[in-house]
Amino acid sequence: MTDPRIHLSPPHMSGKELHYIKEAFKTNWIAPLGPNVDAFEKEIASYVGVKDAAAVSSGTAAIHLALSLLKVKEGDSVFCSTLTFVASANPILYQGAEPVFIDSEPETWNMSPLALRRALQRASLKGKLPKAVIIVNLYGQSAKMDELQLICNYYEIPIIEDAAESLGTTYKDKVSGSFGRFGIFSFNGNKIITTSGGGMLVSDDEQAIKRARFLATQARDPAPYYQHSVTGFNYRMSNLLAGVGRAQLHVLEDRVEARRRVFENYFLALSDMAGTNFMSELTGTQANRWLTTLTINEKEAGISAKQLVESLNSENIDARHVWKPLHMQPLFQKCDYYSHDTDEHVGENLFQTGLCLPSGSSLTEGEQDRVIICFKNAVKEARNTELYYPRKHEV
Repeated sequence: MTDPRIHLSPPHMSGKELHYIKEAFKTNWIAPLGPNVDAFEKEIASYVGVKDAAAVSSGTAAIHLALSLLKVKEGDSVFCSTLTFVASANPILYQGAEPVFIDSEPETWNMSPLALRRALQRASLKGKLPKAVIIVNLYGQSAKMDELQLICNYYEIPIIEDAAESLGTTYKDKVSGSFGRFGIFSFNGNKIITTSGGGMLVSDDEQAIKRARFLATQARDPAPYYQHSVTGFNYRMSNLLAGVGRAQLHVLEDRVEARRRVFENYFLALSDMAGTNFMSELTGTQANRWLTTLTINEKEAGISAKQLVESLNSENIDARHVWKPLHMQPLFQKCDYYSHDTDEHVGENLFQTGLCLPSGSSLTEGEQDRVIICFKNAVKEARNTELYYPRKHEV
């Protein structure tokens, strides 16, 4: 009999979501907008420590709105982390602009200050600075925001902080998503809290967020009939889903603690194995550990990351490769890219050697033990050594 599937990062309900959903049905606030949307925006803004927020249909929509607010257009360029999901960069194409990809650095796996400085120096010499820099906080780990902000401020380039994966992370006691001109969050089903599908655009610029709400509701002019002067989008969040988000936000700290415990368990069980290196935590920060990620040195471990992913999936365990860098994607093959150093391509190396382990906050000890046992056995089998059969309560 096949063991049940262990998913990478499944939704984890608090049990309080129905309270807000029933209230929406009771008051007939079913369509987009409504009291839950208004409250969810205020609650997220308060948690992040910014002045305002706009609830939208996805994190992708939030990035698109941020680019629209910054008047990014055809012929412009936008710099973006290369090691990320495609949704970070697709909105650049929506605006007809050109993405330029910036490599990671090895400590946080996030945007390299060295590569960003070099890219901006070259852009400045060409007289074509980007309209924005999209900095992604990968797998719940904050980028080196002090260094990156210093560089962007020097060239007066606004930052869009893609915190889709890092809600609940702190950087020097400041909440992730609060550093840029705009911050964005995702509430997709696999995120640390979810609304099924949804996102949030946050900023200290209250007028910009007001404009974002206008654009996200089809840009309807204040007229006694349907009048539209600019292109708008159908991006607002449903009042029902916002209710789910409100309940989820109440347990965010619990979810962060749970995922950090999952990371610690993996680290204690696997970090002493030759060739395994877990994503470290930047000094002065606390990552939400949305996903537990590590790299495999094939020569030392005797097995590749690819083989481990295949082996775990053969045991019905949802392990994944690290994101494939966007500059390596066919969609972006003609785009410029700046490596961390002349001969060091950090993102490419992480893609080749990295993997993600099941990390859900609802992951049971038994499920995690199963992942660890299968991981160790895959390594031992690759080395042609005796398989690992732990004693009771030993992993």
